[in-house]
Amino acid sequence: MNSQDNKSINLINAEKHIERLVMEGAELIVLPEYFNFLGSEEQERENAEPINGESLNRIKKKAIQYKVYICIGSFLERENNNIYNTSIVFDIDGEIIAKYRKIHLFDVNNPGSIVHMESKIITPGQEVTVFKIKDITFGIATCYDLRFPEIFRKLLNLGAEVFLLPAAFHLETGRDHWEVLLRARAIENLAYVIAAAQWGFHPINNTCYGHSMAINPWGTILAQAADGVSNITVNIDKNTIIKIRDTFPVLKHRRSDIFGI
Repeated sequence: MNSQDNKSINLINAEKHIERLVMEGAELIVLPEYFNFLGSEEQERENAEPINGESLNRIKKKAIQYKVYICIGSFLERENNNIYNTSIVFDIDGEIIAKYRKIHLFDVNNPGSIVHMESKIITPGQEVTVFKIKDITFGIATCYDLRFPEIFRKLLNLGAEVFLLPAAFHLETGRDHWEVLLRARAIENLAYVIAAAQWGFHPINNTCYGHSMAINPWGTILAQAADGVSNITVNIDKNTIIKIRDTFPVLKHRRSDIFGI
């Protein structure tokens, strides 16, 4: 997606993406980070919503209408005096089956390059999140979390076989780090990585790298979006996870007695 600071237009675009992916046979749809609003820090507080606000209610209706699972990516969640960067997963009945609040906040102040202080507005989450769809266990991380392998190891220890990673990765770092980090998280955990990204220029004077990507547990890229706004679809195969983890025993050789994870 290329979400902007007009929430109404972003929601219409998200609904169109969902409808197209349903037509392509998708059963689980993953949207990017900040799917419904991506604007300036000054606008973030006024655009934050509770879980039962308009944005999520509209996506919930699509999950029920099309009988699909939908990970919204993330949105600005307002709870009391706090605002979180929150991922939500709806099941086919519109019930919330997973909620994850981004743990690692992107605070970088490099004048002339990247200036972004997420913690000025966002309160960090405190818990990791896993959930099941059929016989597959999923874990959720968000954007900057990608740089911290310990969160993925924690998700693995909780049974995760597929990592969902909604993101709005900066162009400057994305060109060199995005694919490398995604493939590393897949390879070291022998897990699928499904990364849905924002692309292009946004009103916060930021350009996102895009290149949404799906990677299998061997680290092979199954699909990658080109520059621009587009959708990709892939099949997640439980047998592939089992076969790779059985034949390549690296996960059995972990020394949690020394390293703790």
